[in-house]
Amino acid sequence: MAWHQLSVVTDEQTAPELSDFFSELGAVSVTYSDAEDEPVYEPAIDQTQIWSNTRVTALFELDADPDVLQTLMFNSFIGQPLHQWQVEVIQDQAWERAWMEHFKPMQFAGRLWVCPSGQEVTEPGQVCMTLDPGLAFGTGTHPTTALCLEWLAGHDLQNKVMIDYGCGSGILAVAALLLGAEQAHAVDIDPQAITATQYNAEKNQVLDRISYYLPEQFTVSGAEVVVANILAKPLIELSATIAGLVKPGGYLVLSGILNEQAEAVADAYRAQGLQVAEPVSQEDWCRLDAERPA
Repeated sequence: MAWHQLSVVTDEQTAPELSDFFSELGAVSVTYSDAEDEPVYEPAIDQTQIWSNTRVTALFELDADPDVLQTLMFNSFIGQPLHQWQVEVIQDQAWERAWMEHFKPMQFAGRLWVCPSGQEVTEPGQVCMTLDPGLAFGTGTHPTTALCLEWLAGHDLQNKVMIDYGCGSGILAVAALLLGAEQAHAVDIDPQAITATQYNAEKNQVLDRISYYLPEQFTVSGAEVVVANILAKPLIELSATIAGLVKPGGYLVLSGILNEQAEAVADAYRAQGLQVAEPVSQEDWCRLDAERPA
């Protein structure tokens, strides 16, 4: 099946209105993208960040008339910034399968593999997690996730309890269980992340050792290992909550931090009584390792 893909560039105030307008006209999907080169790293937890120049792209079935849609749009948004109108016909394809062609087995700390279905590693002494792209963030390809996987695979997790705060796809919680953790608790504000975590835990046969929660449901008092791969701003805002989950003698792993943000995040956790090591960097991102004194 083919689709009409229509897009136009507008400002951050008009973009949400335009998205609603396209949806009311029957768009099957509407997405935002950066029309220039303006990085956005940290929207507020309850907000969708939009660029000052945003391309709004809408997908319509082929029986929709692009000329009519264009006329309706310009008539409905008179005086508002609309430019770079584009129309193209795109062919349907198995997007997940196309993405999987670029997702290959990855190894961390010499013993943990993250593999797509059908490419599992079965070498002696190696731990393999099966993971496919899905609803929530986290496949190990991004430096923030890779840094956390490296830490988990490089430490003894036998019989330890682990908390994954901001679990996304559940990749870190599932990895910890496969590496020997006794129990994992996964927390996320997004219900889709909870669904993805449950799916990945079941796929890797660790469903009986994982629990998952929205933040308001989470009542676990603490753990020997706590991992929070979020972003610097919420890590700082939640420093008391996250640090409070680390038991005496326990470890905290923080990621989702740009290199230039490391010191501010480290200071927030030192203020909570944790000993914070020097950052471990990969590309523009870093990981902070911390420990609560016994």
